[in-house]
Amino acid sequence: MRSDPSCSAATPRPPSRIVWPCAAVFAATLIAYLPVLDAGFIWNDADYVTRPELRPLSGLRAIWFRLGATEQYYPALHSAFWIEHRLWGDAPLGYHLLNVILHAAAACLLALVVRELWRPKATAGWEWIAALLFALHPVCAESVAWVSEQKNTLSAALALLAALLYLRRNRPDPRAYLLATGCFALAVLSKSVTATVPPALLVLAWWRKGRISWRVDVAPLLPWFALAGAAGLVTARVEHGYVSGVPGDEFSLGLPARILIAGRAAVFYLAKLAWPHPLVFFYPRWAIDPFSPVQWLFPASVLAAVGALWLLRRRRRGPLAAALYFLGTLFPVLGFLNVYAFRFSFVADHFQYLAALGPLTALAAILPARLGRIPRPAYVAVPLCLLGASTFAQCRHYRDPETFYRAILARNPAAWIARNNLGNLLLQQNRTGEAIPQFAAALKLKPSYPDAETNLGVALDRQGRVDEAVGHFRKALALDPRSVPTRVDLGEALLRQGKKAEAAEALEQALRLDPANVPALGALAACLVDLGRTGEAIAFYERAIAARVRDPIVFNNLGGLQLAAGRNGAAAEAFRSALQINPGLPQAHEGLGLALGAQGDDRGAAEELGQAARLEPGNPQVRQEWAAARAGSRP
Repeated sequence: MRSDPSCSAATPRPPSRIVWPCAAVFAATLIAYLPVLDAGFIWNDADYVTRPELRPLSGLRAIWFRLGATEQYYPALHSAFWIEHRLWGDAPLGYHLLNVILHAAAACLLALVVRELWRPKATAGWEWIAALLFALHPVCAESVAWVSEQKNTLSAALALLAALLYLRRNRPDPRAYLLATGCFALAVLSKSVTATVPPALLVLAWWRKGRISWRVDVAPLLPWFALAGAAGLVTARVEHGYVSGVPGDEFSLGLPARILIAGRAAVFYLAKLAWPHPLVFFYPRWAIDPFSPVQWLFPASVLAAVGALWLLRRRRRGPLAAALYFLGTLFPVLGFLNVYAFRFSFVADHFQYLAALGPLTALAAILPARLGRIPRPAYVAVPLCLLGASTFAQCRHYRDPETFYRAILARNPAAWIARNNLGNLLLQQNRTGEAIPQFAAALKLKPSYPDAETNLGVALDRQGRVDEAVGHFRKALALDPRSVPTRVDLGEALLRQGKKAEAAEALEQALRLDPANVPALGALAACLVDLGRTGEAIAFYERAIAARVRDPIVFNNLGGLQLAAGRNGAAAEAFRSALQINPGLPQAHEGLGLALGAQGDDRGAAEELGQAARLEPGNPQVRQEWAAARAGSRP
C-alpha cells in the first residue's frame, strides 16, 4: 500500500468507470451464492424473522422502545426484517436474495472507499480486486447464507456508506457529514460491532498523513464515538440480561485465559482468510490452559508481528494500518468480552465479516506491485474463480436444517449443540428412533446439558418409556431449575403415570415461574379436574386472563370448564372472547353453541354449531349436536 497520497480533489471519473465494475461484482456474487436462493431457514432464524406478536404496526414501537422484544437490541435490523415480512412473509427466498444484494453492495462500497482514500493517485483498478476478494471469499458465506446474519451484511453496507460519506465531508456540500453520521447510527443499531468504525477511521487518517490531527480527524468523530459507546453498553446489557446462557462456567475465564483466546483467535481468523478450508459453522471449542507454553505462542506471535510492523512504519504504514484495523475490528469477539456463542466455540466465520476487509484490501493493493509482470487475468481470475467455487459449495450446506446440522457434524462430530438440534429436528418430524441417539451423543459430549436431557426425556416419553423420561426430566431440572418447559413435560409425564398430585405440584411450580404458560395451564387444569378440583382449575385460567394472556386456547379451555360446571353464561362469554382472537377456532364455536343451547337459545346454538361443523366437517359429534340444535330451533 502506498503510504501518503494527497487529499486534494481529483477529476470526477465517468459514471461508466463505476457502473460496469459494480455490475460485474453483483453478477459474480449472485453466481457464487446461487445455492442460497433455494435455501430455507436454519437454527435461530425464527428469532430474527419477525415474530407474530411484532408483526402489527405496534410491533415497530416495541422493536425500538422495549428491551427484550427482540433477540438483541438491533432496532434498525429488526425494522428491516419487519418491512421484509410485510413484503414476502415467511418465504425464505426474499430474505436470502436481499442478503446477497447487501453483500454485493458492501463489496462495491469497499471499492469506492478505497478509491476515495487513494485520491488523487490512480488505483489502476485494484480496488475492484479487493471488492471481488471480499464478495467471493468463502469465509463470508456464513454471513450471507444465514438469514439471521443480515445484521452483518446490512450493518457492513451502512458502515461502509458512512465511511465513504465521511471521507467526502470536506467537499462543497457539508450535508455529507450529517448523512454519514445518520448512516453510522443505523449501522450500530443494526449490529454494535460497527462501533469499531470511528477508531478505524482514525487509523486510516494516520495511514494517509502519518499523524492524527485533533481538529481535523478526532473532533468530527466525537459524536460517532458517543454513539459507539452507547451501542456497546446497550448490547452488553441485553447480552447479560435478556440473552439466556451468558452467565455460567463457559465464561468463568481469567485474564490469562482470555489473552490466550485472543491470540489464538487472531491467528485462526487470518489463517482462514489465507486458506479457507475446512469451514465449519461450529468449530471445536479450544481447551484453554494458561500453564501450556505452546498456547502462549499464539499471543506472542501476534505481538511480535505487530511490533515488527511498528518498526517498519516509517517506511510503509500500510501493513501496520491493515493489522490495526483487523485486530481492532475483531476486538469485541477476541475473548475479552463475553459473547453468547462462546458457549459453543471461541471463533465463528461471521465474527470476522467486517474485519476481513483489512487483510483482503491489503492483499489486493500488494498484488499489482508484486505481480505486475504477469498478465492480470492470469493471477486474478483463477484465484477469484476458486474462491467463488468454494463459496458455491459452502452455500449448499444451508439448504435446509437437516443438511445444515449434518454438514457440521461431518466436520466436527463433537459439536454437541448440533447433535441436540439435529435430534430435536428429527423429533419434530416424528423420527423418534433417529433422534434418541443424537440426544444421547450430545449428553456424552456435554453431560451437564439440560436441553438434551429434556429432549431425550420427550423422545423416550413418545416411545412409552415414561419412567425413563421422568428420570431425564428430573436431571434436567437439577441442572436448570427455572426451565418452565421441562417442568411442564415432567408434569404431563407424571400425569400419564397416574401420579396426579405430583403432576399438579410440578405444573403449579411451572406457573409460578411463568403465569402465562399456556401448555402448563392446560395440563394443570386437566390434572385438577381429575382430582376433583375444578374450581381451582378455573381460578388458574382466570388468573392468566387477568395477566393479559391473549391466547384463544386459554379462553376456550376456561369456557369448557365453566360449561362443565353449569356456568353457561360465563362459558358463553369465554367462548366469545376466544372467537374474537381466532374466529376460525372450531372448538370455540362448538362450545359457544352448547352454552347457548343450555341457555335456551336454540337458534344461536344452531348457528354456532353449524359454523363448527363447516370448520370441522369430519367431526361426527359436532354434526350430531348441530342436527339436534336445528331440530330444537324449528317452530
